[in-house]
Amino acid sequence: MKVRYVITTLKRGVEPAAYEKWLREYDYKVAKTLPSIASYKTHRIEGPIHGAETPGWNYIERIEIRDMEQYQKDLASPAGQELLRQLYEHYLERPKNVFFTTEPIEE
Repeated sequence: MKVRYVITTLKRGVEPAAYEKWLREYDYKVAKTLPSIASYKTHRIEGPIHGAETPGWNYIERIEIRDMEQYQKDLASPAGQELLRQLYEHYLERPKNVFFTTEPIEE
């Protein structure tokens, strides 16, 4: 199963508590309704990211994706678009995000 990581930065003036409340009350709930997502969790980054050229990243998301094609459809759906709208309009600096998809190396 593919895993997508997204490293994010809060917009200037956004309180972490407000973002984390939105995560718990909205983002996690919507993610559970999207068929492509097997699991999703956001982690607060504590301290610096050693070796990073860009300082200021605040969170990393880990998203287990059942099917990448369905994931793209889910993000394009009304629920996915509303989630992204709220996320980037109110909380995160989209241009500062770093994201990548991984494939686990099995034993």
